[in-house]
Amino acid sequence: MIYHVVSSAEWNASPDRPYAPSSLVGDGFVHCSPDEATTLKVVNAFYRSAPRPLLALLLDEARLTAECVWEAADPAPPPGVAESTLFPHVFGPLDREAVERVLVVRWDEEGRATGLEDLPDAPDAV
Repeated sequence: MIYHVVSSAEWNASPDRPYAPSSLVGDGFVHCSPDEATTLKVVNAFYRSAPRPLLALLLDEARLTAECVWEAADPAPPPGVAESTLFPHVFGPLDREAVERVLVVRWDEEGRATGLEDLPDAPDAV
């Protein structure tokens, strides 16, 4: 599984179409993370002021139709992530059929992401 962070509003904007965030146009790929711990570090580095609720999509890499390449962070990984960590970059829209689970980011009192949990009243599979 690979992880992708997105606001709930953005994820739900066009549910009948593959998801294509602005990074696909700007960077040429969709940014993803290799695991939950790295995802939380990414959220704390780049998404603390993002609209909430903030979601983490768990993607089955084998079910993506776009190429997924594991690459080093450029220019550097977020604080607390090892320099040797490779990040999955998806070079095309995310197929909604590849989403195995949708989790919500849990926050502490200081506004730091501390974990991922199931959406209330939502089934595990999307």
